Amino acid sequence: MPRTYSGIREQREYTDTYLDLAGSSLQIEQDFKKKCIKNADRTFSQSYQCQELNSISALLSVNDAVLIAHAPQGCVGCITMGADMYRVAQIHRGAEKITSPKILITNLDQSDVIMGGEGKLRESIRLASERYKPKLIFVFTSCASGIIGDDVDAIVREAQPDTEALIVPVHCDGFRSKICASGYDAAFIAISKFVLKGAVPKKEKGLINLFAPMTVSFADQLEIEKLLRRIGLKSNFLPFFSDYDKVLNIPNAEASTSICKVFADEFMKDIEHDFGIPYAHTVMPVGIRNTDKWYRAIAEITGKGDEVEEIIATEHARIQPELDKIKLKLQGKSVFICGGTGRSFAAATLIDDFGMKLLGIETPVYDLDAQDDIAFLNDIHGDYLIDVANMLPFEQVNIVNKLKPDVFIGVPSWSSRFGIPTTHILDPKRPTMGYDGIVWLGNKIAAQIENPGFNKKLSKYARLPYRESWYDEDPFKFIKEVI
Repeated sequence: MPRTYSGIREQREYTDTYLDLAGSSLQIEQDFKKKCIKNADRTFSQSYQCQELNSISALLSVNDAVLIAHAPQGCVGCITMGADMYRVAQIHRGAEKITSPKILITNLDQSDVIMGGEGKLRESIRLASERYKPKLIFVFTSCASGIIGDDVDAIVREAQPDTEALIVPVHCDGFRSKICASGYDAAFIAISKFVLKGAVPKKEKGLINLFAPMTVSFADQLEIEKLLRRIGLKSNFLPFFSDYDKVLNIPNAEASTSICKVFADEFMKDIEHDFGIPYAHTVMPVGIRNTDKWYRAIAEITGKGDEVEEIIATEHARIQPELDKIKLKLQGKSVFICGGTGRSFAAATLIDDFGMKLLGIETPVYDLDAQDDIAFLNDIHGDYLIDVANMLPFEQVNIVNKLKPDVFIGVPSWSSRFGIPTTHILDPKRPTMGYDGIVWLGNKIAAQIENPGFNKKLSKYARLPYRESWYDEDPFKFIKEVI
């Protein structure tokens, strides 16, 4: 029987998923166990990261591909950040010539909403093929093209004979799902359906599919690949900075894993079903506990358990003296964390390595995977605040102002204006994952706390984004149960 998954995470049968939720971590853990959490919604929201953005970012740096967004111009506005990361990553990889990602947009307007935008899409496919001579052309749908009802698949079939590139439609209309990770699923479903369909695997012993989002730096890639090499494994790192040949090599792998919990979890189920490739769905390898757990999961499906245990023992002994020094600086410091589903929980585990105290955590989704992490974090941190929110800074600044942590870990744009030391577990130059990443991150957090001068001055001169009255309000006043 073929495995059928719609690509919409709200429609998965095996787990409850919550997007609008806040409160005590201990209470939420218990309510989730008892299935007592009631569905809710926010009566006011500033912004949401949509699934189209994640579909595009997942495939942005496939080197021999062109991306076409069948959308209004504003739909690719956030891709400027991804384009910058792509250019910086080329520098770190030693590229002699720095290029931008190849993205075309059909620029749907009011006339197209009435008359249809199929003509613009046909022209964009022609231009992409003639201008860039790619091996792949990814066509991304949007809310606008979905509402119009343009038959993207039919246009792709019509255009395919006129180009040597394989044209791949990616159905990621933003209104289909409020869970932005559905965009990753849409991208991988397209790869399964149009690129890997009918593939006959030629198994390569020791080859591991290593799926990673574009936020994973080159330093982290090297760190993770080093861990795999130490147990005789070779990584097929994708889709970030991959190419058509690497994508075609997916079915030949011995096993698969992902660096992010929500990035390729559904896709790994697909390729296990289609090609018999076992996979390790585990945590992001940040911090001692998570790195150990990630490494052991790979070892279990590749028969490398004894080797990995020896390496783990060696690595613990190697970094422990450095961790002891860092802990002297960070012991007892309080933290608020904001990040994606994988990174936020990984950071909350990491700070326990330094004896720090978790005050609160903001994450986009609460589901069964999150429940496992929260149960572990509750054991080590006790009770703390959980805010399940997808890019809602108005809640975040209210919470941070009330909790007043010693350090904020996450995107620091607004929290830094309170004068609070801020840092992030994203770093383009140095590892944040694996055992060396633990030491680097600890020193980075300590350096921010010891040198808060910039943020202190910023708090004196930079205007906060909301009226003072908002900081006295309940940050969760807009979360209402759905009756």
